[in-house]
Amino acid sequence: MNRFAELLDRLVLTPSRNGKLTLLRDYFRDTPDPDRGLALATITGDLSIAAVKPAMLRALVTERMDPILFGYSYDYVGDLAETISLVWPEPADAPRANAVPTLGDVVARLQAASRSDGPTVVAGLLDRLDVPARFAVIKLVTGGLRIGVSSRLAKQALADLGKVDVAEIEELWHGLEPPYAALFAWLEGRAPKPEKGARALFRPVMLSNPVGDGDLDRLDPADYAAEWKWDGIRVQVSAEGGLRRLYSRTGDDISGAFPDLVEAMDFDGVVDGELLVGRPPEWTGTFSDLQQRLNRKTVAAKMRAKYPVFVRCYDLLQAADEDLRGLGFGARRLRLERFVETLDPERFDLSPMVAFDDWADLDRLRKAPPHPVVEGVMIKERRSPYLAGRPKGPWFKWKRDPYTVDAVLMYAQRGHGKRSSYYSDYTFGVWSGPEATPELVPVGKAYFGFTDEELRQIDKFVRDNTIERFGPVRSVRADRQNGLVLEVAFEGLNRSQRHRSGVAMRFPRISRLRWDKPPAEADRIETLQALLD
Repeated sequence: MNRFAELLDRLVLTPSRNGKLTLLRDYFRDTPDPDRGLALATITGDLSIAAVKPAMLRALVTERMDPILFGYSYDYVGDLAETISLVWPEPADAPRANAVPTLGDVVARLQAASRSDGPTVVAGLLDRLDVPARFAVIKLVTGGLRIGVSSRLAKQALADLGKVDVAEIEELWHGLEPPYAALFAWLEGRAPKPEKGARALFRPVMLSNPVGDGDLDRLDPADYAAEWKWDGIRVQVSAEGGLRRLYSRTGDDISGAFPDLVEAMDFDGVVDGELLVGRPPEWTGTFSDLQQRLNRKTVAAKMRAKYPVFVRCYDLLQAADEDLRGLGFGARRLRLERFVETLDPERFDLSPMVAFDDWADLDRLRKAPPHPVVEGVMIKERRSPYLAGRPKGPWFKWKRDPYTVDAVLMYAQRGHGKRSSYYSDYTFGVWSGPEATPELVPVGKAYFGFTDEELRQIDKFVRDNTIERFGPVRSVRADRQNGLVLEVAFEGLNRSQRHRSGVAMRFPRISRLRWDKPPAEADRIETLQALLD
């Protein structure tokens, strides 16, 4: 257990991607089974501990210390696992045996525990372990690691360990189960590659690169095709031998949230596309509409009727038993057009191609898309095979320029993890009401887009200009004469009944700090409302 705790601690403190890869690779190489496999499952989110929930942990710790003191501690630290591991009172007769339980022992105890005896099991472990190991146990049971390691990065570390392509691991992944003994045996050369025993597996997706200055100048437009980039979520639709699965771009199985779409997957093949709300071809909903369906374990019939989903198809990766990924995009597109004709037209349609003469012509189209749910264009080399990852050159994304608005900082909240000492989450607003007596109304929140130095500057402004405090939140001075103006960039705007301003921003981020601009000159709500008309 101590080795796993050390891994988490070092990953939190290691900012670089290569540094994290080295730590993971060394851990997987030096740690025996089943501990390394259970650690891998924890990092990738594939380990389930049903008997323990965050609310139970809060109840356990507040039985042992003053609830108000715990609340203050949590507000300051910003992370539940770190807070509990630090404040957990050590019993006078703490059973600290020389033999610290292994990760496998801890997982076995927790998975065997029922909801009723879960608190006793967890409390016994926390009493026995030191601070780093407590932290690791709590991260283990809650699943929210917040260590800066994605599932993809963990799989890349495995690929580095075994000197194989990460795409090979991703294609096998959904046919494997923790603690992945067969996987590690293959990577270490002790056994053959695991067979693809499961059906409807995930195929690693091909990603694009944003168009940078001069990227298109050296390319012949005739060698490339273009299609609209729709503002939904990228998905992979996989159906094989009667098994149907819907995957996110990272390989997470999200089938359970979209049973109406899964029901319509009456084919054998793998399709790459965009998940959207609507009923083609009559209407396509906004990303805000799609959010109503995301991250739900169950979806009521009323919700399915109000927000029906469909897939706008981009690519065909497999048709029946034929793998098409080695064909060029142009050839796959022809196959896709014929394939989509056989699918349910209410659940699947074809992403239209964009005709253009040259890059200047495509630029004009990009800046004025034909539909509000289009966020730019995709540019794909006609001869390009479907390659896993983000190869440089074959595919580009050319998004429309973001919208910007000058808003006034109204509230700031402490961050989490490395930002727990700073006020790093900001709520901002624009002016509304009569010109003579306007008031600020909140229009969005943002917690990125600024440098570390700018974070320190904003944090100092918040502390120096605090009016009220609400736990980890501070209200700052914000009127026509005093305040900080933020230039906020965002991708789109939707109407919202949940917000006092009546609008909700899509992907807001801080673009620039306007120390030079008086708050009175910030934008008004009418500026945003005009974008909705």
